Amino acid sequence: MPGMLNIESFHRARRLSSLTYRRWVRRFAFWGGAVMVGLFGVGFARISDQAGLLQQMIYHRHPLAMLALTPLVTGFGVWLTLSFFLGAGGSGIPQVIAVIELDDPHAVARLLPLRSAIGKFLITVMGLFGGLSIGREGPTVQIAATLMAVVGRWARLPAWVERRALIVAGGAAGVAAAFNTPLAGVVFAIEELTRSFETRTSGLVLTSVILAGITSLALVGNYTYFGSIPADLSFGAGWWCVLITGVCGGAVGGLFSRTLIAASQGRIGAILTARPVLTAVLIGLAVAGIGLGCHGASFGTGYGAARALLGGAHMPWYYFPAKFLVTVLSYITGVPGGIFAPSLSVGAAMGDLLSHVVPGAPAGTVVLLGMAAYFTGVVQAPITGIVIVMEMTNNQQLAMPIMAASMIALLTSRLICRQPLYSALAERFKVAYTQSGRGQEAG
Repeated sequence: MPGMLNIESFHRARRLSSLTYRRWVRRFAFWGGAVMVGLFGVGFARISDQAGLLQQMIYHRHPLAMLALTPLVTGFGVWLTLSFFLGAGGSGIPQVIAVIELDDPHAVARLLPLRSAIGKFLITVMGLFGGLSIGREGPTVQIAATLMAVVGRWARLPAWVERRALIVAGGAAGVAAAFNTPLAGVVFAIEELTRSFETRTSGLVLTSVILAGITSLALVGNYTYFGSIPADLSFGAGWWCVLITGVCGGAVGGLFSRTLIAASQGRIGAILTARPVLTAVLIGLAVAGIGLGCHGASFGTGYGAARALLGGAHMPWYYFPAKFLVTVLSYITGVPGGIFAPSLSVGAAMGDLLSHVVPGAPAGTVVLLGMAAYFTGVVQAPITGIVIVMEMTNNQQLAMPIMAASMIALLTSRLICRQPLYSALAERFKVAYTQSGRGQEAG
């Protein structure tokens, strides 16, 4: 009997040791992947900024050169995407959502291949160099999720639920690293990537976001994306701006989403994809022409314009419709690039215009509310919009007005565009995956 007990104790200790080992492998996979995401997020931001500065330098020295540069970059980017980097087109967030919702481990290799992540990075930087109105935040989410998936394969995590948790954590950490907004990363994972919150992955998501944020903090310091914006709004007549910005932001944001969804489906989508490279060149020429007409203001992410507007500056009236239009055109080309940063700029410009007609409200406050409302109208994820704007501007005084404007924008947007943009685009990737079994490019 003593011998049997010793054998059972030995086997029990061995099983516990094996379980402990697998648990630590799982944790190190999350932690190591999160640090990688943080490093990549900082590097991607700096390289993207340099690409934008180079584009501005070319424009200021030789403005007409953009009529050749933008179409060539756009056409070449689409050709590269379709020829070598299938799955890299568009924002990147729909691909991540599709992988998570398919609940199929084989979908990772087909919808989030490492080659597509490399292409996403290269072509997004190239698109910013060409002056397209795209952002790096969506691509950061896809690349971060891909990196975490690679780490999961390297760590040989056996369960799909664990690999899926890695992908969710990677997407959340990507938002945190791109904007230096850790809370927004967590909320984004809850509200957009999974549409629910699984208790068993919440701690891992939070830990990944924190580690990515610490890595970013160590490299670039404690900064806010748009700086500290001391905007405020006293209760009273000025609160009309909350209703106005909410309705306008939701309506225009819903129109933006509906336009992109329509451009990816049916007859319009067929026309755009019949000759994708030629279409991209022609659209690139239109983007360049609009940029020249706006004196270069509509080129790039729009970060500079949004920051200036939040700081009290004003933009010409035509910047708002021009930036809206070039963002639509840039996205429908299929060139890799996100819509987060351009949407924030469009929303800020909309708020700037509304500040001239809203009585009793400071202009900076209306700009900030317009940014939150339009962003919410586009993505139909109000909590993400609220948190991301508050974190980027380091402003808590406007918490209630921002929440109110965002919820009004959500209701208004749903009247115009019934299906959330990212969910609609993710459906196309899911359909392409299930029908072809090859994970072909969905748009």
